[in-house]
Amino acid sequence: MIRIALVDDNPLNRRTIRQVLQHIPQTMIVMEAHDGRDFLLRMKELREAEYPDLILIDLDMPVMGGVETIAVASLKYPAIKFLVLTVFDDDDKLFEAIRAGASGYILKDDASEILGDAINTIHHLNGAPMSPAIARKTLQLLKSAGSGPTSKTGSAMHLLDALSDREQEVLRLLIEGKNYKVIAETLYISPQTVRKHVANIYEKLHINSKAEAILLAHKYKWD
Repeated sequence: MIRIALVDDNPLNRRTIRQVLQHIPQTMIVMEAHDGRDFLLRMKELREAEYPDLILIDLDMPVMGGVETIAVASLKYPAIKFLVLTVFDDDDKLFEAIRAGASGYILKDDASEILGDAINTIHHLNGAPMSPAIARKTLQLLKSAGSGPTSKTGSAMHLLDALSDREQEVLRLLIEGKNYKVIAETLYISPQTVRKHVANIYEKLHINSKAEAILLAHKYKWD
């Protein structure tokens, strides 16, 4: 059973999502919050065994919005995944959410059709689902970011050359969806060492989340 929390300031939106989730097998809503601050306060009241597996979160909320909430909660609760459900498809919002640590980005207009697949992709495959329109926009943005002499990301070879052999091994396993514990066991190192390698990888690739690593991997066919 996938334990889900809804974070959205609009009661009508939460009700609509509840209705959609009723038709998605093996999902259960365990929490509803009306903004990010409310969500974080409710999380403090739970034991670890009661934590949701996945948060469906809006971006535009009063008090504490979605991007800030994802950034804070991703550090406090690294095992929890965040799937953005929003009406925004502009570039800044998209990449702010991904940099904050969102695992997927779905437009509310598309949610009823693809939400089930998105939830399963995140939870079971550790993937990064996106609405079709968002996926196209992301590819276009990455393509434009990767072209020209002033590109921040540069060439694929240049990026990989910036990483040590061990960092490349960690990156490959990270892209495959392995968690820190499994990576540590595979490479015969400690989870803390894995965390240090991941921090170095993010710094060298100029990214801030696994979702961004996956996007780069797809772009340059590292996976």
